[in-house]
Amino acid sequence: MVRRILVITVAILSWAAIACGRVPIIVNAPRHQLALGKMVNNAEEQLKKGDLAGANRTLDAVLKADPAFWPALYTRARIFAMEGKYERAIQDCNEALRKDRGFVEAAMLRGQINVHLGKYAEALKEFDYLIAIHPRRVTLARVLKQRAWFQATCRDSSFRNGQQAVKDAKAACSVQEWKDETTIDTLAAAYAETGDFDSAVRYAEQALAVKGISAKDSKRIQRHLACFQQRKPIRSS
Repeated sequence: MVRRILVITVAILSWAAIACGRVPIIVNAPRHQLALGKMVNNAEEQLKKGDLAGANRTLDAVLKADPAFWPALYTRARIFAMEGKYERAIQDCNEALRKDRGFVEAAMLRGQINVHLGKYAEALKEFDYLIAIHPRRVTLARVLKQRAWFQATCRDSSFRNGQQAVKDAKAACSVQEWKDETTIDTLAAAYAETGDFDSAVRYAEQALAVKGISAKDSKRIQRHLACFQQRKPIRSS
């Protein structure tokens, strides 16, 4: 019997394809990969609930069955990053990307981690590359937001570029129809970097007014707003 036919939205086959904007296709997947993919999805759900220990146990089981199963490597990299284990997270991202260079999600995570590690040139190179390959619009918006935040808030002034950050953040906001508070907040930070604090305040207030904003995001953006009102830019920690 022909193996079960799946649409690319199944997690084990979709993450890289969706991330780099490939057209959805019909593919065949071995049953053992389907089972492992479901386990990775379970780990993702555990993460959403804050159960890092449970997610780690699930991923350990997946990687014991298949040490090269890259969706599990990516999710484990996210956990390592949450725990501040950046070098181990980078290793997992590298391994996942060896399986698929177009796996945008892993590349974005690697870029973010390199910012935390102070490897600013590597981070910017990553963001520039991801934008250059023209991923699908929703993914492009996320990468533009990351590059905008980096260029608006980097502690190293040689990597800051307020005008480019404004351009990137506006493009990301447009793709997201001005409905994402973190992207609008990024635009506010970009304007602050250019010295336009009136616009920074206006967009921070707009971000706070987004429907459904979480308490955590609201508190963070309120801190940013207070900085802008004092005519201070944001600097990443």
